[in-house]
Amino acid sequence: MPTARIAVTVDRELLARLDRLVRERRFANRSQAVQAAIRDQLERLDQNRLARECAKLDRVAEQQLADEGLGVDAAQWPEY
Repeated sequence: MPTARIAVTVDRELLARLDRLVRERRFANRSQAVQAAIRDQLERLDQNRLARECAKLDRVAEQQLADEGLGVDAAQWPEY
């Protein structure tokens, strides 16, 4: 995947923590550590957005839709 160079300003304490992770070989370099942090945060934001959208659903109506027609089909299903 192509990459792009960016400039990021961070406070000294955060940079020290980042450098510690690199020294401990948890990341090969600062760039990989920052990429991982951004990726993780974006994934969390996406999951939160999905959870917020799901919370808007009417649970009763969704269950009714899921159960719709199962009475006929359920009799044809094999027992497990």
